[in-house]
Amino acid sequence: MISKNFLITIVGPTAIGKTALSIKLANHFKSDIISCDSRQFYKEMKIGTAVPEDDELAAAKHHFIQNRSILEDYNVGSFEKDALNKLEELFKENPVQIMVGGSGLYVDAVLKGLDYFPKVNAKIREDLNSKLEKEGLESLQNKLKELDLETYNTIAIDNPQRVIRALEICIGSGTPYSTFKNKPKAPRNFHSIKIGLDAEREIIYNRINMRVDIMIANGLLEEAKLLHKHKNLNALQTVGYRELFSYFDGDFTKEFAISEIKKNTRRFAKRQGTWFKKDQNTLWFNYQTEIETIIANISDKINKTKQ
Repeated sequence: MISKNFLITIVGPTAIGKTALSIKLANHFKSDIISCDSRQFYKEMKIGTAVPEDDELAAAKHHFIQNRSILEDYNVGSFEKDALNKLEELFKENPVQIMVGGSGLYVDAVLKGLDYFPKVNAKIREDLNSKLEKEGLESLQNKLKELDLETYNTIAIDNPQRVIRALEICIGSGTPYSTFKNKPKAPRNFHSIKIGLDAEREIIYNRINMRVDIMIANGLLEEAKLLHKHKNLNALQTVGYRELFSYFDGDFTKEFAISEIKKNTRRFAKRQGTWFKKDQNTLWFNYQTEIETIIANISDKINKTKQ
């Protein structure tokens, strides 16, 4: 690929410090920031998705944060197109840009391209959502295991949205979801440099627990209560909201709901680690690494690529 453009992408588990690093890098390279957190798009979900604080948003130009409503139909395919269009515009001003986020599928969509699937009848998804509500996630997991064992073994199987998406393709097309994956993708007009932040598991888990406590203190219960009537929307099948909806429905106590948020966020962080560690080209750094060291590594990689 002949390109003078570079996209620096920051990945890693939730609560590790990706936002802070992205702002430092954006200020150094005088670039904008593309957010690819699949829940920070939604303006109704500010507290529970850890949207950057106002001073952080003011410190660098951000894109794709709180720019959609949960009532809109927005997915990873739409984001891929929007992000690539925005990057094309930004690269005209600066050949180095920053992307940050913990949503592995959304990161891969921008960097590599998505697999494309056939359109299926919308009623299939409605029926699957109804089955989820009546029978629970396990019934859908078992159906996916029956129809597409490969996908069952490789996706985030405790994520209802992912399970429903795979099932609707299996049912609607009569063909396993996995057969549509890993086809050739369109080339990108940039070089990708991936930076990963990590820490010992105990440190990550402690940071997650503290973040959840801060969210509760900042009004997450009140935010979730306003969204309770929309609890069946895909955007709200999200850790931090699902557990509180169960509390509002009388299935959990408040204390148990909060403990479940922490537990499920820790599980999510573990899945993030598994996803991001698959890419052997990612440059990994301890979350406390000095910014100068990270910048030096990025600059070295840019210079070597240009040669």
